[in-house]
Amino acid sequence: MPNTVTLTLSDDIYAMFSIYAKTHNRSVANLIETAALRYLQAHEYADEFETAEIDGNNPLQAALQRAWQDAKERKGRRVP
Repeated sequence: MPNTVTLTLSDDIYAMFSIYAKTHNRSVANLIETAALRYLQAHEYADEFETAEIDGNNPLQAALQRAWQDAKERKGRRVP
């Protein structure tokens, strides 16, 4: 179910959004939603280079594997 968010923008910022949205045949709301989603995706997840670095780090992979196995076997303690 969609949620409604109220956002207050200055006139000049709204004008920039409005012009860009019209040029790309979309609503201001859709433009803001898409831009926010792209920002989150770019900053929240590892990109292909970070992923390759993580995958190629053998000591890290071994430590993650041990941690995964410990978690499956319920070893250790939960930190609140």
